Amino acid sequence: MPTTPEDHIETAQSSPINAYDVIAEGYAAENEMSLPNAYYERPAMLELAGDVTGRRILDAGCGSGPLFAALRDRGATVTGIDASAGMLELARRRLGADADLRVADLAGPLPFPDDAFDDVIASLVLHYLEDWGPALAELRRVLKPGGRLLISVDHPFVIPLMRHLAGEKPSYFGTRNRTEEWTMGGQTAQLSFWDRPLHAMTEAFTAAGFHISAISEPPFVPEARELFPEEFREITGTRFLSFLFFVLEAGNGAS
Repeated sequence: MPTTPEDHIETAQSSPINAYDVIAEGYAAENEMSLPNAYYERPAMLELAGDVTGRRILDAGCGSGPLFAALRDRGATVTGIDASAGMLELARRRLGADADLRVADLAGPLPFPDDAFDDVIASLVLHYLEDWGPALAELRRVLKPGGRLLISVDHPFVIPLMRHLAGEKPSYFGTRNRTEEWTMGGQTAQLSFWDRPLHAMTEAFTAAGFHISAISEPPFVPEARELFPEEFREITGTRFLSFLFFVLEAGNGAS
């Protein structure tokens, strides 16, 4: 299922930091109630997280803070980071002045000591990075041994399938850049994504010292069908192709 309003497969790159600053208000409003975010990705991520009472969690790529808020309501101690100052401003309005929110880019060093968190949740953020190695190494560093990294990304089959259905001959293997034009809240921005095959994802995880506990293609929440009848007109089951979820465990010792 498509996850964005308009797709343009190009070779040009753009900065997700500046792009999200431009569309922050519109994106946050769309994210709040959209089918893929509110009735699929966030419920699935919270289900995978399970009981988080008392756990220290890093929400890596927290955006305007909906997942941060849900985790905090469930008893977790949450820290949020995002590369977009505009998105963090919206998160601050939602979460309050005492929320631990910091501007940080997953492509660089993180401002936390070793073993700082029980869990890291990286919700729809890794697919902005060309090279996952440095980011995964940093996330492994800030996780305590045995800690969990929960990830959601664009499903690696989605874009090749969409391009195939459009009559193209898509490339699945290899890492490929893709830009999309999003218009939200009256503002338009170009966002750059990096698509990679499933084997490249799993190899990056294990190279960074993680053990793969689960790979999930979860169902959407039951009420979604009634709320979005047009989207589900041709979907008869309880699942659609949108995002792919991973639960990883940080191995003991240095990776």
